[in-house]
Amino acid sequence: MAGQTETRTEKLLSILKLQPVVPVLIVEDAKSAVGLAKALVAGGLKAIEITMRTPAALDAVKAVAAEVEGAHVGAGTILNGRDWDAAVKAGSTFIVSPGVTPGVLAAAKDGAVPLLPGAATASEVMTLREAGFDVMKFFPAEQAGGAAYLKALSSPLAGTLFCPTGGISLKNAKDYLSLPNVVCVGGSWVAPKDLVAAGDWAGITKLAAEAAGLKA
Repeated sequence: MAGQTETRTEKLLSILKLQPVVPVLIVEDAKSAVGLAKALVAGGLKAIEITMRTPAALDAVKAVAAEVEGAHVGAGTILNGRDWDAAVKAGSTFIVSPGVTPGVLAAAKDGAVPLLPGAATASEVMTLREAGFDVMKFFPAEQAGGAAYLKALSSPLAGTLFCPTGGISLKNAKDYLSLPNVVCVGGSWVAPKDLVAAGDWAGITKLAAEAAGLKA
């Protein structure tokens, strides 16, 4: 079991380390998903999280998984085992949850697709560490204490890596990326609703390239 956990962790890290920023997308129309994903990949953001917050989300994951070369599409806002199964069936290569439940942990334990579980407190991080997770989503990042809070966790919870998400923008991304326990950040600013609605893929590629160029 330990070997399988290590393999899933390595798989997750190989995806998260592709870029400093993972786009977090709310897709209202599955038809726009392929163009949006291609624009993000063209800008250097290959790992893409599509949140399960709209009726179009699963179809969007399916389309990106099938049609966008170079994309690593994940499903976010996974709340239970049913959500997990549907997301994996749609073609998700990684799963993201805002927190954890016994159902999500059971699905993660039995499946081959890696989970990026959400945590917001030291106790939640410790609980996930005991469950075999060393890489987590820090959510909601800004509201839960921001970069200063994560920096404070780096010593007592050494060995834990985070992808902070929630309230992250181009302005504060470097505050997180400069921390030793941050592998990447998640953000929605690279795909503004107005550009997606207008089909301005060139504009999104430009934002993606800017995000991909962020360094600690």
